[in-house]
Amino acid sequence: MPSSLEDLKFNMSVMLETPELPAVFDGVKLAAVAAVLYVIVRCLNLKSPTAPPELIYQDSALSRFLLKSCPMLTKEYIPPLIWGKSGHIQTALYGKMGRVRSPHPYGHRKYLTMPDGATATFDLFEPQSEHCIGEDVTMVICPGIANHSEKQYIRTFVDYAQKNGYRCAVLNHLGALPNIELTSPRMFTYGCTWEFGAMVNYIKKTYPQTQLVVVGFSLGGNIVCKYLGENQANQERVLCCVSVCQGYSALRAQETFMQWDQCRRFYNFLMADNMKKIILSHRQVLFGDNVKKPQSLSDADLSKLYTATSLMQIDDNVMRKFHGYSSLKEYYEEESCLHYLHRIYVPLLLVNAADDPLVHESLLSIPRALSEKRENVMLVLPLHGGHLGFFEGSVLFPEPLTWMDKLVVQYANAICQWEKTKSHCSDTEQAMSGQE
Repeated sequence: MPSSLEDLKFNMSVMLETPELPAVFDGVKLAAVAAVLYVIVRCLNLKSPTAPPELIYQDSALSRFLLKSCPMLTKEYIPPLIWGKSGHIQTALYGKMGRVRSPHPYGHRKYLTMPDGATATFDLFEPQSEHCIGEDVTMVICPGIANHSEKQYIRTFVDYAQKNGYRCAVLNHLGALPNIELTSPRMFTYGCTWEFGAMVNYIKKTYPQTQLVVVGFSLGGNIVCKYLGENQANQERVLCCVSVCQGYSALRAQETFMQWDQCRRFYNFLMADNMKKIILSHRQVLFGDNVKKPQSLSDADLSKLYTATSLMQIDDNVMRKFHGYSSLKEYYEEESCLHYLHRIYVPLLLVNAADDPLVHESLLSIPRALSEKRENVMLVLPLHGGHLGFFEGSVLFPEPLTWMDKLVVQYANAICQWEKTKSHCSDTEQAMSGQE
């Protein structure tokens, strides 16, 4: 041991001057940098390849025509290099930003009074060019949970559809628009098709020559598929249906949505918090003393709403009671499109991302099984895209239009051409039979 303080200082100075210690520090720095890079590569999923989407379909004349006429189905989807392969970042950017350089299409707001006194609203946007087949075609669009026509991803899609010759009607979910008051003690729910059906009927009556392309995003995908399957008459004048990023069965999804895997429990909390804010903004109409609210909805449910931390708690205490369901299980069972998908006979495009953190991979067995059995159904499953993200770009900055925007419009164009080709062939056959 050193005999004095001076000796101790001398020995320490000698140690610091030796080359071994800086070498150790350099090694630690390199290890730290390597660890950070490893985490970045894993979190950003940088090693994941880019590829065309996986397609599940039955070999038929329709599917062969689509593969030939819709190159987006077989083209490689290339997300932004730095962050685009992370489903979490794609989802977060969609949720926070919506889209980049979003346009502002001009539309007219329509108001429809429902039988129970609720006021449904939707925005109507006229086409900005002639459609590729020269016909009158209207896209009837149902946005995602608590969304409306003013959301940036909806505005971007509508603007692109207008430029491709489509009239667009966009449902505003009941209670979602901050400047529109509720006129009855009811909000939008997971599978209520009343408002969407009223919008479609308005379009059919106002434009008797138009044909319809039905489009639903996330929760909206559940609503449009359920609507078409509820009644065969709902499919009249419908050319096709496109559902993007829906979960197909709320009953099956509720268990996975409470798991921390892929941070679903965290997403659940954030979405529940947003729903609470929307419901509480309408508390006077929904819970006020002077309104005739559902008998099962009480002030105790309002208290439970304040402490809710998941969508399931909100659905159980509030949402299911708008339609008189006795339990959450019954609500989810009856309101899911799972039991209606096999009743849809028009061409049906189901789009999901393999890295969607909100939709568990087990739920994708539903569209897989359907597309393997039904000739009118095609499942499109890209590796990346997150939940309603699907951003495209080179390295860092995404493009204004997403892969999803282009795919939906291109698919709709292909279906329109398919129907026109069938109609032309039918007319030719009739003419030839008449000559005979």
